[in-house]
Amino acid sequence: MPMLLMFMPVSLSLPAGVIAYGFRNCSPPLKRLLAHRNTTNLHHYHHLRRRNNTIPPQLNTLFSFNFFPSNLNCLLTGNSLFFRMERFWSGSSINKNKALVEHLQNCGTISSRKVSEVMETIDRALFVPAGTPAYVDIPMAIGYNATISAPHMHATCLQLLEENLKSGMHVLDVGSGTGYLTACFALMVGPQGRAVGVEHIPELVDSSIKNIKKSAAAPLLKEGSLSVHVGDGRQGWPEFAPYDAIHVGAAAPEIPQPLLDQLKPGGRMVIPVGNMFQDLKVIDKNEDGSISVRSETSVRYVPLTSKDAQLRGY
Repeated sequence: MPMLLMFMPVSLSLPAGVIAYGFRNCSPPLKRLLAHRNTTNLHHYHHLRRRNNTIPPQLNTLFSFNFFPSNLNCLLTGNSLFFRMERFWSGSSINKNKALVEHLQNCGTISSRKVSEVMETIDRALFVPAGTPAYVDIPMAIGYNATISAPHMHATCLQLLEENLKSGMHVLDVGSGTGYLTACFALMVGPQGRAVGVEHIPELVDSSIKNIKKSAAAPLLKEGSLSVHVGDGRQGWPEFAPYDAIHVGAAAPEIPQPLLDQLKPGGRMVIPVGNMFQDLKVIDKNEDGSISVRSETSVRYVPLTSKDAQLRGY
Protein backbone atom coordinates (compact mmCIF):
# COMPACT_ATOMS: atom_id res chain seq x y z
CA MET A 1 0.00 0.00 0.00
CA PRO A 2 1.55 3.34 -0.98
CA MET A 3 2.56 5.80 1.66
CA LEU A 4 5.08 8.54 2.37
CA LEU A 5 8.73 7.99 3.08
CA MET A 6 9.73 8.89 6.64
CA PHE A 7 13.10 9.95 7.99
CA MET A 8 14.85 11.68 10.87
CA PRO A 9 17.92 13.82 11.39
CA VAL A 10 19.53 12.41 14.52
CA SER A 11 22.07 9.78 15.38
CA LEU A 12 20.26 7.29 17.55
CA SER A 13 20.31 3.55 17.98
CA LEU A 14 16.70 2.42 17.70
CA PRO A 15 14.93 -0.79 18.58
CA ALA A 16 14.25 -3.07 15.62
CA GLY A 17 10.94 -2.29 13.97
CA VAL A 18 10.82 1.41 14.82
CA ILE A 19 10.78 3.94 12.00
CA ALA A 20 12.02 7.43 12.69
CA TYR A 21 10.92 10.81 11.43
CA GLY A 22 12.12 14.41 11.38
CA PHE A 23 10.62 17.08 13.64
CA ARG A 24 8.84 20.08 12.18
CA ASN A 25 10.28 22.95 14.27
CA CYS A 26 13.60 22.22 15.91
CA SER A 27 15.23 19.79 13.53
CA PRO A 28 18.65 20.46 11.96
CA PRO A 29 19.10 19.75 8.21
CA LEU A 30 18.33 16.18 7.25
CA LYS A 31 21.45 14.03 7.58
CA ARG A 32 20.43 10.48 6.94
CA LEU A 33 17.62 8.10 6.26
CA LEU A 34 16.97 5.29 8.70
CA ALA A 35 16.32 1.91 7.18
CA HIS A 36 12.99 0.21 7.67
CA ARG A 37 13.42 -3.09 9.50
CA ASN A 38 11.14 -5.81 10.77
CA THR A 39 7.85 -3.92 10.65
CA THR A 40 5.52 -6.80 9.93
CA ASN A 41 2.69 -6.77 12.48
CA LEU A 42 3.84 -3.41 13.88
CA HIS A 43 0.74 -1.29 14.40
CA HIS A 44 1.89 2.28 14.83
CA TYR A 45 0.73 5.74 13.80
CA HIS A 46 2.11 8.42 11.52
CA HIS A 47 0.80 11.94 11.71
CA LEU A 48 1.47 14.52 8.99
CA ARG A 49 1.77 17.91 10.68
CA ARG A 50 0.86 20.82 8.45
CA ARG A 51 2.22 24.28 9.02
CA ASN A 52 0.25 26.70 6.84
CA ASN A 53 -0.64 23.70 4.66
CA THR A 54 2.93 23.43 3.37
CA ILE A 55 5.73 20.90 3.49
CA PRO A 56 9.33 22.16 3.42
CA PRO A 57 10.44 22.13 -0.23
CA GLN A 58 13.70 20.33 0.56
CA LEU A 59 11.61 17.31 1.60
CA ASN A 60 9.54 17.08 -1.58
CA THR A 61 12.14 15.18 -3.56
CA LEU A 62 12.54 12.62 -0.77
CA PHE A 63 8.95 11.38 -0.81
CA SER A 64 8.54 7.81 -2.00
CA PHE A 65 5.43 5.70 -2.49
CA ASN A 66 7.22 2.35 -2.60
CA PHE A 67 9.29 2.40 0.55
CA PHE A 68 7.29 0.04 2.75
CA PRO A 69 7.05 -3.70 2.10
CA SER A 70 3.78 -5.12 0.82
CA ASN A 71 3.32 -7.24 3.97
CA LEU A 72 3.10 -4.23 6.31
CA ASN A 73 -0.23 -4.99 7.99
CA CYS A 74 -1.05 -1.50 9.19
CA LEU A 75 0.20 1.98 8.25
CA LEU A 76 2.05 3.94 10.88
CA THR A 77 -0.25 6.43 12.58
CA GLY A 78 -0.21 9.03 15.34
CA ASN A 79 3.13 10.73 14.70
CA SER A 80 4.25 13.96 13.12
CA LEU A 81 6.18 13.65 9.86
CA PHE A 82 8.53 16.36 11.06
CA PHE A 83 9.17 15.23 14.60
CA ARG A 84 12.62 14.63 15.94
CA MET A 85 13.20 11.60 18.12
CA GLU A 86 15.16 12.73 21.13
CA ARG A 87 17.83 10.77 22.96
CA PHE A 88 16.99 8.26 25.66
CA TRP A 89 17.11 10.40 28.80
CA SER A 90 19.02 9.23 31.83
CA GLY A 91 18.08 9.59 35.45
CA SER A 92 15.00 8.56 37.38
CA SER A 93 11.68 7.71 35.73
CA ILE A 94 10.18 10.98 36.93
CA ASN A 95 13.09 13.01 35.55
CA LYS A 96 12.92 11.23 32.19
CA ASN A 97 9.20 11.84 31.86
CA LYS A 98 9.76 15.51 32.69
CA ALA A 99 12.52 15.69 30.08
CA LEU A 100 10.15 14.29 27.46
CA VAL A 101 7.57 16.96 28.27
CA GLU A 102 10.24 19.67 28.17
CA HIS A 103 11.30 18.40 24.76
CA LEU A 104 7.72 18.74 23.50
CA GLN A 105 7.58 22.25 24.94
CA ASN A 106 10.85 23.24 23.30
CA CYS A 107 9.64 21.98 19.94
CA GLY A 108 6.41 23.93 20.22
CA THR A 109 4.13 20.92 20.51
CA ILE A 110 3.07 21.86 24.05
CA SER A 111 2.24 25.49 24.74
CA SER A 112 -0.20 24.97 27.62
CA ARG A 113 1.01 24.96 31.20
CA LYS A 114 -1.90 22.77 32.26
CA VAL A 115 -1.13 20.16 29.61
CA SER A 116 2.55 20.08 30.51
CA GLU A 117 1.73 19.66 34.21
CA VAL A 118 -0.65 16.78 33.54
CA MET A 119 1.77 15.00 31.20
CA GLU A 120 4.54 15.39 33.78
CA THR A 121 2.29 13.97 36.49
CA ILE A 122 1.13 10.91 34.52
CA ASP A 123 4.30 8.88 33.93
CA ARG A 124 4.15 7.40 30.43
CA ALA A 125 6.36 4.48 31.47
CA LEU A 126 3.46 3.06 33.49
CA PHE A 127 1.38 2.73 30.31
CA VAL A 128 3.76 1.20 27.77
CA PRO A 129 4.91 -2.43 27.45
CA ALA A 130 7.78 -3.39 29.74
CA GLY A 131 11.20 -2.97 28.21
CA THR A 132 10.15 -0.38 25.64
CA PRO A 133 11.60 3.16 25.42
CA ALA A 134 8.81 5.01 27.19
CA TYR A 135 10.31 8.49 26.88
CA VAL A 136 11.02 8.63 23.17
CA ASP A 137 8.41 10.46 21.08
CA ILE A 138 7.17 7.44 19.17
CA PRO A 139 4.04 5.26 19.22
CA MET A 140 4.24 1.66 20.39
CA ALA A 141 2.38 -1.56 19.73
CA ILE A 142 0.45 -2.74 22.80
CA GLY A 143 -0.95 -6.00 21.44
CA TYR A 144 -4.33 -6.90 19.89
CA ASN A 145 -3.44 -4.85 16.79
CA ALA A 146 -3.59 -1.68 18.87
CA THR A 147 -1.08 1.04 19.78
CA ILE A 148 -0.38 3.79 22.23
CA SER A 149 0.09 7.03 20.30
CA ALA A 150 3.25 9.09 20.39
CA PRO A 151 3.46 11.67 23.19
CA HIS A 152 3.25 14.62 20.82
CA MET A 153 -0.07 13.32 19.51
CA HIS A 154 -1.41 13.01 23.05
CA ALA A 155 -0.26 16.56 23.75
CA THR A 156 -1.98 17.83 20.60
CA CYS A 157 -5.31 16.29 21.57
CA LEU A 158 -5.05 17.48 25.18
CA GLN A 159 -4.49 21.03 24.02
CA LEU A 160 -7.33 20.91 21.50
CA LEU A 161 -9.68 19.78 24.27
CA GLU A 162 -8.23 21.83 27.13
CA GLU A 163 -11.12 24.32 27.40
CA ASN A 164 -13.53 21.38 27.66
CA LEU A 165 -11.48 19.61 30.33
CA LYS A 166 -12.02 22.02 33.19
CA SER A 167 -12.79 20.93 36.72
CA GLY A 168 -16.20 19.26 37.00
CA MET A 169 -16.61 18.53 33.29
CA HIS A 170 -17.33 15.15 31.69
CA VAL A 171 -15.00 13.56 29.11
CA LEU A 172 -15.27 10.37 27.04
CA ASP A 173 -12.17 8.59 25.69
CA VAL A 174 -13.12 6.20 22.85
CA GLY A 175 -10.53 3.49 22.24
CA SER A 176 -8.87 4.10 25.59
CA GLY A 177 -6.18 1.44 25.03
CA THR A 178 -3.56 1.52 27.78
CA GLY A 179 -5.52 4.13 29.76
CA TYR A 180 -2.83 6.81 29.50
CA LEU A 181 -4.90 9.58 27.96
CA THR A 182 -7.94 8.64 30.05
CA ALA A 183 -5.79 9.17 33.16
CA CYS A 184 -4.65 12.56 31.85
CA PHE A 185 -8.26 13.55 31.19
CA ALA A 186 -9.24 12.49 34.71
CA LEU A 187 -6.62 14.73 36.30
CA MET A 188 -7.78 17.67 34.22
CA VAL A 189 -11.48 17.37 35.12
CA GLY A 190 -10.69 16.40 38.71
CA PRO A 191 -12.74 14.54 41.32
CA GLN A 192 -15.80 16.71 40.66
CA GLY A 193 -15.75 15.70 37.00
CA ARG A 194 -16.08 12.39 35.20
CA ALA A 195 -13.57 10.69 32.87
CA VAL A 196 -14.83 7.61 31.02
CA GLY A 197 -12.74 5.26 28.90
CA VAL A 198 -14.34 2.81 26.46
CA GLU A 199 -12.32 -0.02 24.89
CA HIS A 200 -13.68 -3.12 23.15
CA ILE A 201 -10.75 -5.42 23.98
CA PRO A 202 -11.40 -6.76 27.50
CA GLU A 203 -7.73 -7.60 28.07
CA LEU A 204 -6.76 -4.00 27.35
CA VAL A 205 -9.41 -2.74 29.75
CA ASP A 206 -8.02 -4.99 32.48
CA SER A 207 -4.43 -3.93 31.86
CA SER A 208 -5.37 -0.23 31.61
CA ILE A 209 -7.02 -0.37 35.02
CA LYS A 210 -3.84 -1.92 36.44
CA ASN A 211 -1.79 0.85 34.79
CA ILE A 212 -4.01 3.58 36.20
CA LYS A 213 -3.80 2.07 39.69
CA LYS A 214 -0.02 2.61 39.57
CA SER A 215 -0.37 6.22 38.42
CA ALA A 216 -1.24 9.57 39.96
CA ALA A 217 -4.82 9.04 38.75
CA ALA A 218 -5.32 6.04 41.07
CA PRO A 219 -7.35 7.99 43.70
CA LEU A 220 -9.80 9.13 41.01
CA LEU A 221 -10.28 5.53 39.88
CA LYS A 222 -10.89 4.45 43.46
CA GLU A 223 -13.34 7.28 44.10
CA GLY A 224 -15.26 6.55 40.91
CA SER A 225 -14.79 9.76 38.94
CA LEU A 226 -12.57 7.78 36.54
CA SER A 227 -13.80 4.54 35.00
CA VAL A 228 -12.91 2.28 32.07
CA HIS A 229 -15.47 0.04 30.41
CA VAL A 230 -15.63 -2.76 27.85
CA GLY A 231 -17.80 -1.63 24.98
CA ASP A 232 -18.11 -0.56 21.36
CA GLY A 233 -16.81 2.99 21.43
CA ARG A 234 -18.71 3.83 18.25
CA GLN A 235 -21.81 3.80 20.46
CA GLY A 236 -20.21 6.04 23.08
CA TRP A 237 -21.16 5.53 26.73
CA PRO A 238 -24.61 7.01 27.35
CA GLU A 239 -24.57 6.48 31.13
CA PHE A 240 -22.51 9.61 31.81
CA ALA A 241 -23.54 11.70 28.79
CA PRO A 242 -23.65 14.44 27.77
CA TYR A 243 -19.90 15.01 27.51
CA ASP A 244 -18.05 18.31 27.42
CA ALA A 245 -15.20 16.59 25.59
CA ILE A 246 -14.92 13.44 23.48
CA HIS A 247 -11.63 12.04 22.22
CA VAL A 248 -11.54 9.23 19.67
CA GLY A 249 -8.28 7.32 19.24
CA ALA A 250 -9.07 5.56 15.95
CA ALA A 251 -10.21 6.70 12.52
CA ALA A 252 -13.89 6.54 11.62
CA PRO A 253 -15.01 6.61 7.98
CA GLU A 254 -17.56 9.19 9.11
CA ILE A 255 -18.42 10.81 12.43
CA PRO A 256 -20.53 8.34 14.47
CA GLN A 257 -23.96 9.79 15.18
CA PRO A 258 -24.13 8.37 18.74
CA LEU A 259 -21.01 10.37 19.63
CA LEU A 260 -22.51 13.55 18.21
CA ASP A 261 -25.68 12.88 20.18
CA GLN A 262 -23.70 12.45 23.41
CA LEU A 263 -21.69 15.65 22.90
CA LYS A 264 -22.98 18.46 25.09
CA PRO A 265 -23.93 21.82 23.55
CA GLY A 266 -20.76 23.85 23.94
CA GLY A 267 -18.74 20.63 23.86
CA ARG A 268 -15.90 19.56 21.56
CA MET A 269 -14.93 16.27 19.95
CA VAL A 270 -11.53 15.42 18.44
CA ILE A 271 -11.68 12.48 16.03
CA PRO A 272 -9.65 11.24 13.05
CA VAL A 273 -11.97 10.82 10.06
CA GLY A 274 -11.29 9.02 6.80
CA ASN A 275 -10.10 5.74 5.38
CA MET A 276 -6.72 5.71 3.63
CA PHE A 277 -6.52 9.51 3.82
CA GLN A 278 -7.57 10.96 7.15
CA ASP A 279 -7.90 14.32 8.87
CA LEU A 280 -7.99 15.01 12.57
CA LYS A 281 -11.36 16.74 12.87
CA VAL A 282 -12.26 19.23 15.58
CA ILE A 283 -16.03 19.20 16.06
CA ASP A 284 -17.75 21.86 18.13
CA LYS A 285 -21.41 21.57 19.09
CA ASN A 286 -22.88 25.04 19.32
CA GLU A 287 -25.34 26.03 22.01
CA ASP A 288 -28.22 25.74 19.54
CA GLY A 289 -27.20 22.15 18.76
CA SER A 290 -25.67 22.92 15.36
CA ILE A 291 -22.27 21.44 14.50
CA SER A 292 -19.09 23.18 13.35
CA VAL A 293 -16.29 21.05 11.88
CA ARG A 294 -12.73 21.92 10.95
CA SER A 295 -9.65 19.91 10.04
CA GLU A 296 -6.65 20.32 12.34
CA THR A 297 -4.10 18.22 10.46
CA SER A 298 -3.65 15.17 8.27
CA VAL A 299 -3.16 11.93 10.20
CA ARG A 300 -3.03 8.18 9.83
CA TYR A 301 -4.79 6.14 12.53
CA VAL A 302 -5.87 2.55 12.83
CA PRO A 303 -9.58 2.08 11.97
CA LEU A 304 -12.44 2.57 14.39
CA THR A 305 -14.03 -0.79 13.79
CA SER A 306 -15.46 -3.85 15.46
CA LYS A 307 -13.55 -5.98 17.94
CA ASP A 308 -13.52 -8.96 15.56
CA ALA A 309 -12.23 -6.89 12.65
CA GLN A 310 -9.46 -5.46 14.81
CA LEU A 311 -8.34 -8.87 16.04
CA ARG A 312 -8.28 -10.12 12.44
CA GLY A 313 -5.99 -7.25 11.51
CA TYR A 314 -8.77 -5.12 10.01
